[in-house]
Amino acid sequence: MRIVIPLFDGFTALDVVGPYEVLRMLPESDVVFAANAPGPCTDGEGSLLLLATASFQDVMEADILVVPGGPDASRSLADESLLDWIRRIHATTTWTTSVCTGSLLLGAAGLLDGLEATTHWGAVDALESYGATYTARRVVEQPGGIVTAAGVSSGIDMALRLVELIAGRVAAEAFQLVIEYDPQPPFDSGSYAKAPQEAKNYLATRPRRSARPGPPASAKSLK
Repeated sequence: MRIVIPLFDGFTALDVVGPYEVLRMLPESDVVFAANAPGPCTDGEGSLLLLATASFQDVMEADILVVPGGPDASRSLADESLLDWIRRIHATTTWTTSVCTGSLLLGAAGLLDGLEATTHWGAVDALESYGATYTARRVVEQPGGIVTAAGVSSGIDMALRLVELIAGRVAAEAFQLVIEYDPQPPFDSGSYAKAPQEAKNYLATRPRRSARPGPPASAKSLK
């Protein structure tokens, strides 16, 4: 079971590590972190490094592809070499998946046209520009083995769902127990629909070095 996770500078760490912690437990799993060239890639804050052990050219196929998002994912949307690689890997996979704004890369590769998909709430307009129909569900399964997940924690939800589909519910429940994934957040502001206006205002005005997409520019982003 080959699981391939592409890396690029500016990724969001939990988009990568959340699904990895679950999927690595699949029987006979082989997780490959790939990038333009082997070596360290820096997260969106510039302070955390993950090591790519293979180049995109070295990876010809996968059973599961997990495309993460991040503050700098948009810089890769015009990278035809990366998009061609995603298309090529998708043709070999059973499951092609994304977390957060990783769905924009699937969209730019032409894989979401006419499909329902999800993404970070601040990237809805960009997602729909690729012909996808946004849905606010945390995990969206579509024909062709395409699965998109919304924000960072939903990547874990998606990975557990894949385990259920591949190895059965008991395995998925066991893996959930291993990582003690039992969310009990202290606040109920984990979606744009539920977050108080004060929290949205804070995001719009706080100074930051790098960040996830800001508040939507139009009401179209809120469905």
